[in-house]
Amino acid sequence: MSLPADLLAAGSTPSPTPSETTTPPVPSLQDAHESATQAASWVEQNWSTWLAIGLKVLLILVIAAVLRVAIRRAITKLIDRMNRTAQAVDGTAIGGLLVNVERRRQRSQAIGSVLRSVASFVIMGTAALMVLSAFDINLAPLLASAGVAGVAIGFGARNLVTDFLSGVFMILEDQYGVGDSIDAGVASGEVIEVGLRVTKLRGDNGEIWYVRNGEVKRIGNLSQGWSTAGVDVTVRSSEDLDKVRATIDEVAEKMSKEEPWNELLWGPIEVLGLDSVLLDSMVVRVSAKTMPGKSLTVERELRWRVKRAFDAADIPIVGRAPLTVDGESAADPTAGMAAPSAYANTSSPQAQAATPLAPPSVTK
Repeated sequence: MSLPADLLAAGSTPSPTPSETTTPPVPSLQDAHESATQAASWVEQNWSTWLAIGLKVLLILVIAAVLRVAIRRAITKLIDRMNRTAQAVDGTAIGGLLVNVERRRQRSQAIGSVLRSVASFVIMGTAALMVLSAFDINLAPLLASAGVAGVAIGFGARNLVTDFLSGVFMILEDQYGVGDSIDAGVASGEVIEVGLRVTKLRGDNGEIWYVRNGEVKRIGNLSQGWSTAGVDVTVRSSEDLDKVRATIDEVAEKMSKEEPWNELLWGPIEVLGLDSVLLDSMVVRVSAKTMPGKSLTVERELRWRVKRAFDAADIPIVGRAPLTVDGESAADPTAGMAAPSAYANTSSPQAQAATPLAPPSVTK
């Protein structure tokens, strides 16, 4: 083929054009009608299931809410009744001696808070599980995960859980309350606040102790029931016991008739007898039952009165120092010393026998 013919052939072929973009097909009216018909059919087939699930969930939530409100109101009424019982005896003789309104109030509030929290947790937790079950959700993995998480939290916060449980049982059992004087082992003092985790104590020197409830292994409550006031009176061994008893009985009778000791004393002041008898002295034990927490006050007043009565009756009170008899010389201060040892004299046979032997001399 010749060159002009080739050029004509090349000129006759169409030149390439840029590619045209393809547009998505526009759905027709018939396609839209078919999609709407399928959706309506699907809704028509499942609307009864949706309605049943919705009504079931609504019923669960309503029952849970009503049950929670009813239980919380019942707990609140129970706590209010406990507070009214405490306020009814407030101001009376028995209320002033045995009932601490603040203690009862804090105890009832703590119990009510615990009961309301437990009730709400149980009711709402059960309702949540029932709602998930209504949607056909498998609860086995969720419960297994919650169990594992609970075990991990229990190990990590075991001290907190121990403190909380110990505080709950302390409050429920009424082991102590606000205003009580207790000995908790790790600290002692007057209770100023009782919590579910920590108990606050006011010490004898004014310090405040924060004691974790889980650390308390034993509790000595000095404010429940009654206390005992005990006074030891030490006199000479040659003293007339009948005179001593008569003097103490006179002091006890007079003290039990005066205020405020007639209210603080819950029993007669008794001479229990001789607590110990030594060569130069003897101890007479005096005891009385008192109002809780008032034993130290009664003991101080009783010592004061016994001392004044003994001075008036010319009965000396003997201390720990040895008693010297009038007209006799004091005892020899060296009488109680041990005899000198034979080993103190280096020339004594005992000292020579105990002297170590000299090492033999080594000659070359």
